[in-house]
Amino acid sequence: MRLQHIAVAGAVLTLAFSAHAATSAGADGDPYTLSTCPVSGQELGSMGDPVVAEYDGREVRFCCDGCVSSFEDDQETYWAEIDEAIIEQQMAHYPVEVCLNSGEPLDAMGEPVDHVYRNRLVRFCCEGCQAEFEEEPADFLAQLDEAVVEAQKPGYELETCPVMDVDLDSMGGAVDYVVANQLVRLCCAGCPNSVHRNPLEYIGAE
Repeated sequence: MRLQHIAVAGAVLTLAFSAHAATSAGADGDPYTLSTCPVSGQELGSMGDPVVAEYDGREVRFCCDGCVSSFEDDQETYWAEIDEAIIEQQMAHYPVEVCLNSGEPLDAMGEPVDHVYRNRLVRFCCEGCQAEFEEEPADFLAQLDEAVVEAQKPGYELETCPVMDVDLDSMGGAVDYVVANQLVRLCCAGCPNSVHRNPLEYIGAE
């Protein structure tokens, strides 16, 4: 699938990012992992190549150019709907039952706070912890990446890279890539770009 990229508020989406042992979109933002356009509800790709836009470092994908202007006319409503869908999508894969900031159980202060940061679900015990996360998100996301890998790696079934279809250790050791709170194991540091461009092909999200 080819993607069209457009500038929004002076910014253009960039797909390149640094790879490391537990690679993640991290503070640069996860890709948009919903399968439908937030405006029309159409399947992405059903009207040609999806249009990819970025708002304050956060990616969103549309079925066509016309939906971009509709989105921008009522961003508050559409972001709320996107967040709700992302929380539902990622909740089953969330790896820990404690707050990343306080270390307390997520329900220690009542209902957990479910926060979507650049298309990534991060859960907290209270709004105060969410505010501290916003000050240094990269550190917390690194912790979350490690938790995802620790929780999901033992049950990971694929022995080949889903991008290159070669053994995971064929290029010097597998790269553990985290997207949408799911682990995808890859053969090399170049493969995360393919996952970022078309995440649904590799994580099986809906």
